[in-house]
Amino acid sequence: MQIIEKEGPKRLKRSVKDTMIAGICGGLADYFDIDSTLVRLAFAFTVLFAGTGILAYLIMWIIVPKEDY
Repeated sequence: MQIIEKEGPKRLKRSVKDTMIAGICGGLADYFDIDSTLVRLAFAFTVLFAGTGILAYLIMWIIVPKEDY
């Protein structure tokens, strides 16, 4: 008989391994299972064109917990 462990729901966490400033983009990339470079480019575009990227990044830095090692 094989025991199957069920994982809980996927949670958004700041990345410890894939980090440049606070790990927000790395954490979002892990959550959505995409490359972190794409998330970083998206944040760069929102900063340059809309100006809301900085505010969103700071809010997420405060709210999103760091992942466990």
